[in-house]
Amino acid sequence: MSLDVSPKLLAEAEHGDIREADFVDTVRTSLPYAYNLIAGLAKQLTDSASDFTDNQTPPPSEQERGQLLRALASDAIRGSLERHFGVTLAFQNCHRVAAFRPGALGGETYARFTSVRAQVLNQSPEFRDC
Repeated sequence: MSLDVSPKLLAEAEHGDIREADFVDTVRTSLPYAYNLIAGLAKQLTDSASDFTDNQTPPPSEQERGQLLRALASDAIRGSLERHFGVTLAFQNCHRVAAFRPGALGGETYARFTSVRAQVLNQSPEFRDC
């Protein structure tokens, strides 16, 4: 799954740096499921006192799963979304995305969520092929 980069943005990138806001807009339109899921998690986090919010609902189709995997597998996309929404993201099991407060990196809750123990405990046979 590739981003749908406009000719204008491509031309700008070929001549130098681009505005991150333009890149995030490209992500929003190219990967709407991933963008909207992360936007929703960021809003839930802002509206709560929790250390993090997470999604445990599988995507409705493989296309949406692909969008999520694409967004989180790319350092540029993931980092841009984190900066745009003011969160730190963590990821497990093809669809379990968590949004943490920016200072969470290195904290106990973030470390527990991203630990190898948590990864093992969150395994399930239905996730084998995702």
